[in-house]
Amino acid sequence: MNPKERKTHGRQPDRVLTFHNRTDEAEKLMDFIAKMMPDAKRNDIKKWLRYGHLTIDGEVKTGFDAPVLPESEVCLNLSRPFPVFKHQRIQIVYEDDDVLVINKGYGLLSVGTNSKKREENAYDIMKNYVKSVDSRNKLWVVHRLDRHTTGLMMFAKSEKAHDVLRHNWNNIILERLYVAVLEGYLEEDKGYVKSRLAENSQYVVYSTDNPDEGRIAVTHYEVLGRGNGYTLAHFSLDTGRKNQIRVHSADLGHPIAGDRKYGAQTSPINRLCLHAQTLRFAHPITRKDMNFQTPIPREFSKIIRR
Repeated sequence: MNPKERKTHGRQPDRVLTFHNRTDEAEKLMDFIAKMMPDAKRNDIKKWLRYGHLTIDGEVKTGFDAPVLPESEVCLNLSRPFPVFKHQRIQIVYEDDDVLVINKGYGLLSVGTNSKKREENAYDIMKNYVKSVDSRNKLWVVHRLDRHTTGLMMFAKSEKAHDVLRHNWNNIILERLYVAVLEGYLEEDKGYVKSRLAENSQYVVYSTDNPDEGRIAVTHYEVLGRGNGYTLAHFSLDTGRKNQIRVHSADLGHPIAGDRKYGAQTSPINRLCLHAQTLRFAHPITRKDMNFQTPIPREFSKIIRR
């Protein structure tokens, strides 16, 4: 296979080989590369592994026994190690030429504000990362999480992907599932809330019956467990309005624990107990079904088991 060149501004182009596991079984990474490149020396493969020249589905792997699952994509950079991203409050979950999915930590803004003192935010951090790979790379915001909401968030890396996501968001997004800890015991095991959401001059979002005010928002919920005066629940969205889950939880009479802004009286773990757990979407370019999930935060589960 001939290397595919990825041009980089101001330096030698990366020479990248791409392979796919077309079998029905997982293979060890070292064995897989040896099979794909029978003329490669074993010592060269060991060096590529040791120094980070190999990725599986966009993630750098250095272990010889890292599993290459069926349909996984393996990339080998013959020119240099792949850049490794490290940040205390962000993990890269998935990356390709068109989209970037991260797990955002607590207390981090999704994007910068208009204040004179610019705070650290997920967009700037990830933009700097993609530009460290190639200074001509760009990044677009396609949705946001509140500062104190943790979990899965996506960016567009190509203009085409950005345009598709911007114009077809409701069709592209197949599932967005959140998990939250609510004050008190939610009476029904399943249900939904529908209201118009508006925002006042103090940036507080509220439900209104006024048909001339606000925009329709629909939130579905399902109880996962109850205990110690709290409810652990899943929330899914038909719409994506600002603070939607937080407002609708308060409308149910059970605000999210730690959410003082919307009426919570307690904060058992000193944070807003809301996490974006699942993000499933049709890839904007390939149309492949992309499904990403993170575990329920352990501290959430502990609240109802104390």
